[in-house]
Parts: sequence; structure tokens; C-alpha cells
Amino acid sequence: MSARVPRVLAIAGTDPTGGAGQHADLKSIAAMGGYGMSAVTALVAQNTEGVRSVHVPPADFLTAQLDAVSDDVEIDAVKIGMLGSVPVIEAVAGWLGRHRPPVVVLDPVMVATSGGRLLEPDAEDALRAVLGLADLVTPNLQELAVLAGDALASSWEEALAQGHRVAREHGTLVLVKGGHLAGDRTPDALVGPESPEPLVAFDGARVPTDNSHGTGCSLSSALATLQVRHGDWARSLRIARGWLRGALERSAELEVGHGSGPVHHFHHVQEALETWGTVPERFSDELWEVSAPVRREIEELEFVRRLGDGGLEPERFLAYLDQDLQYLDGYSRALAALAARAPAEEARSFFAAGAVSCTETEAQLHRARLRHAGLEGAGAPAGEVTRRYTTFLLAATAAEPYPVGLAAVLPCYWVYADVGRHLQELARRSDAAAHPYADWLATYADEGFQEATRTARRLLDQAARDAGPAVRERMREVFLEACALERDFFAAPAAASRLPGVVAIEYS
Repeated sequence: MSARVPRVLAIAGTDPTGGAGQHADLKSIAAMGGYGMSAVTALVAQNTEGVRSVHVPPADFLTAQLDAVSDDVEIDAVKIGMLGSVPVIEAVAGWLGRHRPPVVVLDPVMVATSGGRLLEPDAEDALRAVLGLADLVTPNLQELAVLAGDALASSWEEALAQGHRVAREHGTLVLVKGGHLAGDRTPDALVGPESPEPLVAFDGARVPTDNSHGTGCSLSSALATLQVRHGDWARSLRIARGWLRGALERSAELEVGHGSGPVHHFHHVQEALETWGTVPERFSDELWEVSAPVRREIEELEFVRRLGDGGLEPERFLAYLDQDLQYLDGYSRALAALAARAPAEEARSFFAAGAVSCTETEAQLHRARLRHAGLEGAGAPAGEVTRRYTTFLLAATAAEPYPVGLAAVLPCYWVYADVGRHLQELARRSDAAAHPYADWLATYADEGFQEATRTARRLLDQAARDAGPAVRERMREVFLEACALERDFFAAPAAASRLPGVVAIEYS
């Protein structure tokens, strides 16, 4: 990893509202810790609702801009965006031939959001000729189809096939992005010219937002900057995905425009300002990425799906509540142990309050629901999964280093909140008025719980910054083990309960 600040040049058009083009590029470069520079290829009159007009300066003026930068500054990376004509493309290609930096990322702006082609056929051909000069090409699905000379991909498999075709033809890496596919998943994969399989692939749930203006520009610039730092495209993509997810999740805070608004490039800086600290790469982002397969398994569980759509049998829901009530007792003790070992007052107070909340708030809600069903005090013995999970938490918080204990308890905040969002989405698609668990699912939307999740995550990132490599690796292991236990806990009600008065199903 390079400690030097990456010097990154963005070659792109403008956006007066600041969300796309070189304005997004410069924000992304800065957000990833780089020093951003820019050369203007086109002056664009646009806002969040669309493009109104475009003025392309003479190509020799673009060359003058590029030469002015390279004559004076050592450039570590270049991100190339909108190139609107053959002369402009040739100017950039000629400059790259004379001053090629170590990292070149090309985001081929070829297709408008409406689906219309932005380039004339001769310009498309000229742009294809430039692909081989790039280390990484980052088209959206429509642009990928144009580059592959094929119809728009309707499935992830078709998109991967097109990406491999472009990579082989031009001898470059291609980032295949599935964000425009139908469905609630957003897969990404890096494909190369030689391997028939993706070099690395990621998956995640779609962020529910209409603010996606400039996401392609932002991601490609972030990747260029991170690659200078790390020299590893897979790691750069993992970090960039986590950052962009946060930028999408917090985009509504910006309140910019009436159309598809921009993403919040500096969401992590906002968190730092709120706590008067600094936030470099968040360790929690890495944990979230590596846990994606387990979280997807949770979402696909029959129990979770039927709980969300309201079709879950009451006895299975009550069996879940009974076991969760017993789990909360162990979880409360784990939080109390963590509070006793926390090095700072904020963490001590936070986890101590969490321990009390488990027994005085969450547990009381469970008891009230069981009492209403006539089952108070008639619980089944703790199931095998419940015992295994609570034993794991108590051991991690009492015997492991404090950061490791924190990693063990975080999934009960974070994964629970994520599953809750998924359940609420399923409930919205069903008849909410008739949903038998609507009131219980509504607790997931409680802002206090969401804020507690953000605080727990921030405390983990603080602990990770002071931890050594061995402790951080152990944090990864424990976090993933806790996520797997969350999955097993949700899966257990597929068996039954021995609750008196309830149709027998065993909670294994």
C-alpha cells in the first residue's frame, strides 16, 4: 500500500449541479484520499432532471489542458469519462501515448439514461480503439452491450458473457456492473482477458433510493484512486463498493435537486465531523462485504420470507419469540461484559445501556406477545442454536480482546437491522392492513435502534484502527461466525417448538 497521496487526473465533462462528470470525479478522488485534477472535455448544461445542452471546446484546447498538467505534475492515475467526438477521443489517445500514467480507468459514456446513443457511430468506433489503452473499463449495462456489439443483457450471466467478450477483444479488465438489472440485487464482477471466470465478484442488496446521479463517474474515479493506494483491483473494488453503498444510503441528506439526486460522496467525513475524529477506510465496510453471502442466505430462508409476507404460521413465530427471549438474556450479559472491558466512557455507557435495554425493553415486548398468546412462563428449553450462540457471545466478550468481543456482538445490531429492512420491504408488498406481524416488524424502523446500530459500527471502527493485524483478523473471523449464527438462529424455526399449548414444532 502506498502512503503517498494519489494524484489523479479526471478527463471528463462538467455538471453544474455537482453530482456527475468531473465534479463527481473530484469529490470521489478526495473522498478516497487523493488529490484531484481535471481537464474539461465538454461543458454540459444539466441538472438532476436531465441534460439541456452540451458545448464541446476545440480538441486542441483539450490537448493544451492535458499538456499543462503533465508538463508540471507527476500523474499517478487517470480517470476518463465523457469523450463526445472523434477529435476529442483522438486528442486523449494521443496524450496517453505520450504520457501514460501507471493507472488508467475508462468509464465509456456512450448511452444516455433514456437509452439514446450519445456518440455518432464513428465516435463509438474511435472509443473502442482506446479501450486497449485502459487498465480497467467500467461500462454500465447499456454501454457494455454497445461495446460487445450485442443486445442489452437481461440477466447477470448474459452481462458476464459480454464483459468477458470485451475484455478478450481489447486485452483489458472490465468491471461488469449489475445495478441496472431487474431485481433487488446489485452484483459486480471484475473480468479479465484470459480467465473464463470472474477474477472477483461481489453481491449485495439494492439500496432503496432514487438518488443515483453520477454513480458511474463516482465509482470509476474512486477505483482509480484506490488502485494507486493498494495496487490490487479486487481490494480497490471492495472498498469502493462499501463507500458507494454508504454514499447511496445517505444521499437523501443532501437534498439536491428534484430529479435523481447525487450520492453523498463525503458521508464518511460527515460521520467524522460529527464525532470530531477521522475516518479512513472503515473496517466495518470490509466486514460487511465479506459477510454478503451469509446475509443473502438469511434473506432467502423460508422463515424470513414467510415472516415478511405474513404467511408464517403463528406457532413458528411464537417459537421464535420464545427462543429469542432466552437469547436476549445471554446477549444482555455479553453486552454487560463488553461494557466492563470497554476502554472509553462512551463505549462503556453505550453497551451498559444496551444490556439494560435487552432485559427491560426488548424482552418485555417479547413477554407481552407471548402473554397475549397465553404462553407466558411456559417456554421450551433453550434450543441448541440458542445455547451455541449465547455461549459464543459470552466467551468472546469475556475472554477475547475487547475489539474481538465488539465484532462478536455487532451482527446482532447490524444484521438484524438489515434483515429488518428486508422484512419491511416484503411487508410493503403484501396487504399491510392484514399482515399479522405488522406491529412487530414496525419495531425495525425505530430510529433509536438504527442509531444504536450506527454507534456500534462506529465504535468497532475506532477499535479496529488501534488494533494490530492479528486482532483485526480475529475480528473478521468472529464477525463472520456471529453472522453464521444469526443465519442459524433464523433458520431454526423451520423445525418446531415444544411450547405447551402450541402445535409441536421443534426449535433445534
